[in-house]
Amino acid sequence: MRFSCSLPIDDVGNGEFLTVEAITEMVQAIDKAGLDATFVTDHPAPSGRWVENGGHATLDPFVALSVAAAASPRIRLHTHILVLAYRNPFIVAKAAASLDALSGGRFTMGIGTGYLRPEYAAVGVSFEDRGAITDESIKVLRQAWTGNPVHHEGSRFEARDAVCLPTPKQKNGVPIWAGGNADRAIRRAVELCDGWCPFPVEGIVSKTARTDELANIGQLKEKLAYAQAHADSIGRTDPLTICMGRFGNSTMKPQDVGDASRAVEDYGELQEAGVSWSTVSVPSPSRKAFIENVQWFGEEIAAKVPKTA
Repeated sequence: MRFSCSLPIDDVGNGEFLTVEAITEMVQAIDKAGLDATFVTDHPAPSGRWVENGGHATLDPFVALSVAAAASPRIRLHTHILVLAYRNPFIVAKAAASLDALSGGRFTMGIGTGYLRPEYAAVGVSFEDRGAITDESIKVLRQAWTGNPVHHEGSRFEARDAVCLPTPKQKNGVPIWAGGNADRAIRRAVELCDGWCPFPVEGIVSKTARTDELANIGQLKEKLAYAQAHADSIGRTDPLTICMGRFGNSTMKPQDVGDASRAVEDYGELQEAGVSWSTVSVPSPSRKAFIENVQWFGEEIAAKVPKTA
């Protein structure tokens, strides 16, 4: 198992976390703890109502990850997730390739369709068409990252002789992991992407997030079987990287021996099912606490779960 740790930069009113020095210190703590990546999320224009009811604002993901790239030469940089349909795919291709080139090939782009209708309205994109826009955008990204002139005539984007340079440092372009639990999201991952990142959700939260419930290992295995069956049906032979968080990870209690033991068991179960990457968020009431909790997670949990090749 490999771990991608969130940067606690969602509270944009808390200056303790929102400086270059703070991000540098936190990324170096993630590195020191032996974790493998750091991730940020994406909300360019969420509604005030959503923020007031438990949502959050964010830094721009490419800006935040550029600072993270400079803080450590080893840690991978990860969006979990970038709402791809919010932006023109050529703009995303340029930002992603630039980040990958400058970081020496360390960027993984987790993408999704999002679920906030008011945010789609704010950025001027059709909420109902978000799935189709996402699919077409992925195809544009793949072409743009070759460095060759792109000739694309789709239902939403058109380009004639468009060149996107620099190209990503990674040989096959930036890895794209598609998020979402619905069958359509799984098919998108299998058909167009390098990985799939399902989200543990249950009950009413699944309706709020507009995705299928995924509450236990049995449901995960069913969805993984669906992904494999679809891969077989279209002739895909490349393995699909699976990245997801631990079920019930909101109950994490740093410094609790019992919780650490349960977490090791949970991650082992996910790994046995086929999950090779996991996202984790440690409590961060302060910068100091975040650094201590990351170190605890690295020593008491991550180090006790076998590394994925």
